Amino acid sequence: MNRLFSLLLAVFSLLMLLFPLILISIMVYFSFNGPILYWSKRIGKNNLVFYMPKFRTMYMKTPEVATHLLQNPEVFLTPIGGFLRKTSLDELPQIWSVFIGDMNFVGPRPALFNQEDLILLRKENEVDSLTPGITGWAQVNGRDELSILDKVDFDIEYMRRRSFLFDIKILWMTFSKIMERDGVSH
Repeated sequence: MNRLFSLLLAVFSLLMLLFPLILISIMVYFSFNGPILYWSKRIGKNNLVFYMPKFRTMYMKTPEVATHLLQNPEVFLTPIGGFLRKTSLDELPQIWSVFIGDMNFVGPRPALFNQEDLILLRKENEVDSLTPGITGWAQVNGRDELSILDKVDFDIEYMRRRSFLFDIKILWMTFSKIMERDGVSH
């Protein structure tokens, strides 16, 4: 997707989702009495660090690792954290990252700053040259169930097939998967 389309879609999305964003913000605040947003340190295009906003779904002292690496992730979830994650509503603030240019709607999901194996494999395969996305080819093909190697393989395939129509297909598949709650393990 080109930058102008992403920017227009971000503005449209922010306007259309303003009421749900406010409602979720209130729900997060009253279920946790802490910061509404969690600013996750992520690796973006050309391995530059940026901070990606998400609605807070886990308590403040949760270790900063990929959720699948936590011994028992459920104990770290806030009262509405599980719901926000299963419905992917925790991802909505990332539209801000698209608006300011740190992300696109479609691209490889940005790695956590400490996912060194993923960062290295992406660099070796030049996937790091892509702007990360809210959703991507790996997300619609397995999301949490994929190994790091499989994610990178899907990222490489996305890089080779990248086009406006392919991005539209991925956005449609993402919407369908969210409605089905497919591929979300926590």
